Amino acid sequence: MPQLNSSLRRALAVSCGLAALTSAMAVAPAAFAQDTATVGEIVVTAQKRSENLQDVPVSVAAIGGERLQSVFAAGDDILTLSGKAPGLYAESSNGRVAPRFYIRGLGNADFDLAASQPVSIIQDDVVLENVVLKSSPLYDLDHVEVLRGPQGTLFGRNTTAGIVKFDTIKPSDETRGRATASYGSYNTFTFDGGLGWAVVPGKVAARASVLFQRRDDWIDNTFTKKPNTLGGFNEKAARLQLLFTPTDKLSALFNVHMRDLDGTAAVFRANVLTKGSNKLNSNYDRDKVAYNNPANNPQTYKGAGASAKIEYDFGGAKLTSITAYENTHGYSLGDIDGGNPGGPGFIPFQSDTQDGIKNLFQWTQEVRLASDTDGPLSWQVGGFYFDTKYDIQTNPFFMPATTLRQNNKAWAAFGQASYKVTDQLTLTGGLRYTNDDKNMNVVSGPNKAPSVAVSDSKVTWDLSAFYKIDDDVSVYAKVASGFRGPSIQGRDIAFGSPASAARSETIMSYELGLKSELFERRVRLNGAVFTYTIDDPQFSAVGGGSNSNRLINAKKGEAYGLELDSEFVVTPNFVVTAGYSYAHTKIKDSTLAVAPCAACTVTDKLTAAGLALVDGNPFPNAPKYTFDFTARYSVPLATGELFAFTDWKRQGYTNLFLYQSKEFYTKGDFEGGLKLGYANKVGGWEVAAFARNITNESNIKGAIDFNNLTAFVNEPRVIGVSVNARF
Repeated sequence: MPQLNSSLRRALAVSCGLAALTSAMAVAPAAFAQDTATVGEIVVTAQKRSENLQDVPVSVAAIGGERLQSVFAAGDDILTLSGKAPGLYAESSNGRVAPRFYIRGLGNADFDLAASQPVSIIQDDVVLENVVLKSSPLYDLDHVEVLRGPQGTLFGRNTTAGIVKFDTIKPSDETRGRATASYGSYNTFTFDGGLGWAVVPGKVAARASVLFQRRDDWIDNTFTKKPNTLGGFNEKAARLQLLFTPTDKLSALFNVHMRDLDGTAAVFRANVLTKGSNKLNSNYDRDKVAYNNPANNPQTYKGAGASAKIEYDFGGAKLTSITAYENTHGYSLGDIDGGNPGGPGFIPFQSDTQDGIKNLFQWTQEVRLASDTDGPLSWQVGGFYFDTKYDIQTNPFFMPATTLRQNNKAWAAFGQASYKVTDQLTLTGGLRYTNDDKNMNVVSGPNKAPSVAVSDSKVTWDLSAFYKIDDDVSVYAKVASGFRGPSIQGRDIAFGSPASAARSETIMSYELGLKSELFERRVRLNGAVFTYTIDDPQFSAVGGGSNSNRLINAKKGEAYGLELDSEFVVTPNFVVTAGYSYAHTKIKDSTLAVAPCAACTVTDKLTAAGLALVDGNPFPNAPKYTFDFTARYSVPLATGELFAFTDWKRQGYTNLFLYQSKEFYTKGDFEGGLKLGYANKVGGWEVAAFARNITNESNIKGAIDFNNLTAFVNEPRVIGVSVNARF
């Protein structure tokens, strides 16, 4: 305990210092400013009902407006949200598909297309479970919510870590539209737009949304002596929503959507790390690789889906039904060794792999009945059904391809109630029962491995108390449990090894939080301190001495930390946001040993068999801290304003694998963006120049450890112009 208390004290000291600094920034102008500018109200649906962010007993961050719009100016995908909210991290070794999310340090480094993740992605009330579905393009967005910690009552689909929730702009009777277009370096072009209108006023409304993102190939292949062969992408997506309101009590929202992606899978770079160092060396050149694979890492995915959200108001209670279907298929091919027989550096053997999904489908059905009154008691009860099936094919090329079929069915019943004991105190409690079944069998391939089936069920719950000290300051306490069902990993069958399976993981989390709007609502400062314990956490032992990917359970995992979200209206023309998170994670298993890399310098104690003992190590891809910052300054003109907007993020020590080494970690990485422009408030349009990754940082985002010292990095700097309009 002394070490834990010392570390927690250091984290609290940092957070208090940050709060003091930012509060001081707001106090100074408040002393002399004559205006009445305040922070705006933020409405979230963290408890499946619309509520003020300041009134929910959940650690939740909301991203919207210019913060959200600016990060996608250079054609970036969902991974660009990494670090944009305290405690949220994301990475991928699969290019623009199969992102891996982490909240409060908890995630899963599994790179297989059947990977199970403890962070759920929810778009327009529909859970997107498979890692490819989680990469669904984002466009015509209203806002993003990051719900931290286990959400095992209302959502409960593998949410031991938390939820990232996306809500798009919905149809209405008003004719409303928006469009964003940008053009920049590498012939990068984006268009994101939506138009809503009344088809039958008062009865039928529609909204059509589209996305185009493209970039030319810009990375040369020096082995084939062909310029501009990798790095590009072409993403198209569209969505049509129809809202029927035949009566005041009944509404039906229908959503159909599609995507079409052609691009480049992750660009692996051989031996860009030097033994004993985590710094990129002279083998690294952002604009060049030396692949002997002439295909140059192609990636293509297509998908479509539909949903129906039907609501009926009984008067005092509202019934909601959400039915959804998703389908996708495609593949990615990677030059995994990152080079050719001649290098760069020593490459023991050549390795190319292609993985793809054939005809994935996902059906989900949710039904819930929720109170709709103004009394002290509010409640909701419901049920959830999930069914998915897909074939995954892995082709190692040195032997015939293997196709596996995976099935997953789950169902749950849930309920939650809140009671306003006094005007100041509200108590909330929830309960959920979840049953989860998975199975896997070999469809074709040289290795006829036996079928694998796993199943489990659990009851999860949460309890919170929310207390309003006054109209501007509230505190809350929350205890929550979570459950992630057992998982199967069969990718190793394609390489002659058996499948692996992991037992269910369960989590118990404790949280104390603050919600505040200070200095006449010029400052919003929200924060939380948390600790959690995971029994049987599921980890993936990837790489090591062979190209393996095996699921394992540790006996236990522990973590503690904090988050701070803040917004400061310094003046009506100068607004600053800042966020900070700290997470101390630790694997607790004195016997857990994994295969380490062959080429790197392992710092863990090794067993007699050469395996690394990982007890006490941080969770993989769990940043020690993250810091994000934005600032917007404007100069009013007759019909609009000149403005400058900048956003920055910084990331602390992050270990890439279960074992620790001198090579495979990152520390102190940062990245920033800038936008300068003119906004015409009367006409509802703006034109701006922008730069993403403005300092052109080369940050390591991940590594391949089984062959050589291979790594892959972030996106390059893109400079361009953008035009935005609302009408």
